[in-house]
Amino acid sequence: MNGKEHVVGKSVKRVDAFEKVTGRAKYTDDLCDKSAYVAKILHSTIAHGTVKSVDTKEAESIPGVVKVVTCFDVPKYYFPTAGHPWSTEPAHQDVADRLLLTDKVRFYGDDVAAVVAENDVAAAQALRAINVEYEELPFVLDVQEAMKEDAPLIHENYPGNILNHTTIRNGNYEEAKKEPGLIKVEGWYDTPTVQHCHIENFICYAYMEQGRIVVVSSTQIPHICRRIVGQALGIPWGDVRVIKPYIGGGFGNKQDILYEPLCAYLSTVVGGRLVKLDNSREETFASTRVRHAIRTHIISYVRPDGSFAARKIECFSDQGAYASHGHGIAAKGMGAFPQLYPCSNVEGDAYTVFTNKSVAGAMRGYGIPQAMFAGESHIDDVAKALGISPYEFRWKYLMPKGYADGFSKNVNYFDTFHQCMEKGKAHIDYDRKVKEYANQTGDVRKGIGVAAFWYNTGVWPISLETSSCRMVLNQDGSIQVQVAETEIGQGADTVFAQMAAETLGIAFEKVHVMTVQDTDITPFGTGAYASRQTYMAGFSIKQTASLLKSHILDTAQDLTRHTKESLDIIDGKIIREGDKEILMSLADLAEEKLYSLTNNGHLTAESTYQAKTNAYSFGCTFAEVEVDILACRAVLKKIVNVHDCGKLINPQLAEAQVHGGMSMGIGYGMSEKLLFDEKTGKPLNDNLLDYKLSTFMDHPELEGDFVENYEPTSAYGTKSLGEPPVCSVAPAIRNAVLQATGVAIDEIPLTPHVLFCRFKEEGLI
Repeated sequence: MNGKEHVVGKSVKRVDAFEKVTGRAKYTDDLCDKSAYVAKILHSTIAHGTVKSVDTKEAESIPGVVKVVTCFDVPKYYFPTAGHPWSTEPAHQDVADRLLLTDKVRFYGDDVAAVVAENDVAAAQALRAINVEYEELPFVLDVQEAMKEDAPLIHENYPGNILNHTTIRNGNYEEAKKEPGLIKVEGWYDTPTVQHCHIENFICYAYMEQGRIVVVSSTQIPHICRRIVGQALGIPWGDVRVIKPYIGGGFGNKQDILYEPLCAYLSTVVGGRLVKLDNSREETFASTRVRHAIRTHIISYVRPDGSFAARKIECFSDQGAYASHGHGIAAKGMGAFPQLYPCSNVEGDAYTVFTNKSVAGAMRGYGIPQAMFAGESHIDDVAKALGISPYEFRWKYLMPKGYADGFSKNVNYFDTFHQCMEKGKAHIDYDRKVKEYANQTGDVRKGIGVAAFWYNTGVWPISLETSSCRMVLNQDGSIQVQVAETEIGQGADTVFAQMAAETLGIAFEKVHVMTVQDTDITPFGTGAYASRQTYMAGFSIKQTASLLKSHILDTAQDLTRHTKESLDIIDGKIIREGDKEILMSLADLAEEKLYSLTNNGHLTAESTYQAKTNAYSFGCTFAEVEVDILACRAVLKKIVNVHDCGKLINPQLAEAQVHGGMSMGIGYGMSEKLLFDEKTGKPLNDNLLDYKLSTFMDHPELEGDFVENYEPTSAYGTKSLGEPPVCSVAPAIRNAVLQATGVAIDEIPLTPHVLFCRFKEEGLI
């Protein structure tokens, strides 16, 4: 025996690969019994107003209709929906501004009534038969218009429609900007409202069992869901059980509690019968969650050598109608500003503002894609004003090795940015192409751009960071692992298995990760968000595996008569450390322990790890475009993402994550935008035909690469990767268009409509 074979760092096959490719994986709809009642929601057809009355008589007379519930029938327990850890301190709790159904409509698509029927046809007919009388009120769709004194007030307790306003005041901006010889660079940058477009729309079902409510949901956050369902129904949280099966994507939309509380309530009003609530694609677009559209204003006072003397940022985040994740997105985006390019004198203001639009919540990147578009576009504008290469500017002024953030305590331990940029530059042949594409004058031009980003791992110290794990040794020497961190398609279960196998000393194939979370069984954890899963679960998995290993070696000491300190587990076998002699198999040990007539025992371990650390992830994107000026069309020809996400647990899965994030970033930068009718507030393109989701036909070959710097705060040296790949794609594409045409375009997506206006303004057409 040559010693321990490492599984961490290898591209092992996904543990769920066979089930998914053969169609055997069971998603929420697959598990729901066909006898379930069907629930459908009546959404408002105005953007702002009050429900005066709801006539349900005709709907209730339709054959197959079981129950019609209106906004006047539901309990008035206000509840939050954001998938954040709960706080026992009221000041740190999420805003509780939602009801199961509402008589105060705040956006087109708000929830007014619901129908429970025996089938889809009866439910759909009943919705059409409900007659709602509204008192319409003026509405506002623009984030800065909503802040004006004469704007309609959307929530009475938020003057100026401002949900929250936070500031940054480092140094003295006003004095620093007076330094002689400074160059002022100023810009406004706009990012759009977009939707997650996960394959599986939101779906859940609920029923009552032994006096408790059971909710089966496509959610990223089962334990948080349990708490919020309890809050919404005004019942003890222990009276709620939440089960999470396989999920067909979430990207943050399912990090919100969407319709689980309503579905649970509807079950209670039909005697605890099974009720299924399945959103359509149109409902998913308009009535679940979207990404915050953020308008950003940046002013930089720059010395001729490129160093910053003073910088100012203002962010105006369009929250939509309800608080959801609220100000966390804008605050996180603004927080990136003084860190990525450190400057002694920074002034910042972030506003999160209610409008009469679809509710904005978490979406992959959590404010950083918006911040990076604004910030990295502005850096190219600064470089252009100074006549400095955008690459060289970043090389000189990006966050240096050794930089430490005073709030998060994150440290840049390595020369990461230079490593990533060098790798990306070589990969795309940046230097040659910059020279080749300089000073073009034709109607078709090529360009190359670069953008960088940083990202946090997890939510500490803003919120609780905790993970619990349970492991059980089976009779055949395999183990089962349970954690509350959820598989949502990204491959989490596979890396959990790799980490457990590595620490315990057994084969990867001998680890069975329980992919279905059940709040009655699964140990507590907060779920999938903030790119926290591998980092956070790594702590509890390593700790629990070490405990289980210790229990196993205690038993091995009894059975082999060797001291515990002289024993180890390698490849599922108990070995003697000194000469690697195999003493017995783990399977034999487990069987003997479980069935022993003299020393019987159940070998298991469970532990909780609370993390009080965070970690920076870094990277950059290089993009090459071809711009047809007369056609007002930009085509992405080549794109490269380079990441430092610490040690790669599974390189193949890591690359897949990068490709997925790049795809979302391409759509964000070039084609996607949810449009609203200015006259009614109605979403105009809430379907996958009219909403121009990026497809493989819009992509060049997606190329990802890595710089592996072992993260010292991490159990396995890894840190965030789920969200970072989307963060710097859009500004890299924008900057490539700038290099190709000389035209700075400060809003995305870069559609022909946007390009036409800017090219015309600059005299190119």
